[in-house]
Amino acid sequence: MAKKKVKLSELCWYRSGDKGDISNIGLMAKTEKAYKIIKREVTPKRIKAHFKDWVKGDVIIYPMDNLQSLEIVMYKALGGGATKTVRLDQTGKAMGNALGKMEIEIDKSEL
Repeated sequence: MAKKKVKLSELCWYRSGDKGDISNIGLMAKTEKAYKIIKREVTPKRIKAHFKDWVKGDVIIYPMDNLQSLEIVMYKALGGGATKTVRLDQTGKAMGNALGKMEIEIDKSEL
């Protein structure tokens, strides 16, 4: 099968925020097919590899099948939290945007 690289932003919308040093990202699939893809391809290991040393703790993904969405929770991901970090994006609002740039490889037939 022929493969194609796609950015997550082609498959879903996203929204992110914070609670202290925890960043969370909601990925909302644009289609039912897209949900099956992101549910399979977006893993804690891939998220940690994408963010590199920005995410120092665990990554937990909660699938929400009824909403065709994933809730991604990343611990130790904001340099100590909004009141302690020296990062430009203290509250993690741009982390959803950054995850949207992550590329995954899928079969062209899945699109």
